[in-house]
Amino acid sequence: MREQVETTIEVIRPALQADGGDIVLHDVNEETGVVSVELVGACVGCPASTVTLKAGIERIMRDRVDGVTEVVNIAEEAA
Repeated sequence: MREQVETTIEVIRPALQADGGDIVLHDVNEETGVVSVELVGACVGCPASTVTLKAGIERIMRDRVDGVTEVVNIAEEAA
């Protein structure tokens, strides 16, 4: 599953980088289907980053990778 997640991130990354941001993969929990990422660059503090994460990144991950249930931004969880 991790390899599929990494491949999907490479597909998503150019769109984030076009706006000055990026995404870093931290963990893939294959038991729960939770993917932990960190949005960096311009994504940090951007009011739309939660929408980008849930409506964009998570939706694409769930469509492309069997078993993904949720994508969480570890930076938001720590805050």
